[in-house]
Amino acid sequence: MPELPEVETTLRGIEPHINTQVVSKINIYNASLRWPVDTSLPDILKNQKLLQLLRRGKYLILVFKKGSLLLHLGMSGSLRVLKPGEILQKHDHFEMIFKNGKVLRLRDPRRFGSVLWTTQPWENHKLIQKLGPEPLSENFGDDYLFQHSRKKKLAVKSYIMNNHIVVGVGNIYASESLFVAGINPNKAAGKVSKKAYAALTRAIKLILDNAIKQGGTTLKDFSSPDGTPGYFAQQLNVYGKKAAPCPCCEKPITQKTINQRATYYCTQCQRS
Repeated sequence: MPELPEVETTLRGIEPHINTQVVSKINIYNASLRWPVDTSLPDILKNQKLLQLLRRGKYLILVFKKGSLLLHLGMSGSLRVLKPGEILQKHDHFEMIFKNGKVLRLRDPRRFGSVLWTTQPWENHKLIQKLGPEPLSENFGDDYLFQHSRKKKLAVKSYIMNNHIVVGVGNIYASESLFVAGINPNKAAGKVSKKAYAALTRAIKLILDNAIKQGGTTLKDFSSPDGTPGYFAQQLNVYGKKAAPCPCCEKPITQKTINQRATYYCTQCQRS
């Protein structure tokens, strides 16, 4: 699943091509995504200028005068900037053609992505308004996770993956951040110390920042807008490395399922 670094990479890849450009045409090839695509979008957005392009959590937000388009890549979606006339592929469902000749096309084999139109301020949309802080923002400080975790019994890994707590810490990045911070992913969130949470906060920021700089993690279904894969997977310490030696102590990496997600950690190094 594309996570925050992949979505940020997508944003940075498409922004120079379409930001402030005027829409000439919208094509909806398959409206049956996670939620039905509004079939009136071709009429609504024709000749409309894209005023702003930004990211909130894993949503890409395209702001127009009449409203905003919320794009989510779901489990397997990707966005490409193409030239007019590019051959339509099997899983291409939606595209925006701009007057500068650029085409933004959504490809989503599993169709868990979404293209949602809202006329209200995008910040007030029900899918956006309850999201937690951005992990790379000042709102996500050293005390934040500690303060919100008191008396919580769920595993700390599940806690930091909750988008209402903090956005964008997906399965890969949660495992990697907990390893760097030395925290056992099974530990109850309410039992993790303030010092350990401060270390975890710094680890999350470091891991995500590095992943963004390197174009996101190499996932089977993800590549950047120019078609190249991410390269962060080359630097993963524990994720996907069951039984491989820990890079610090050489003890075999343990794999366990937590909240239906594969979790990788070192029982020797992650004791906090």
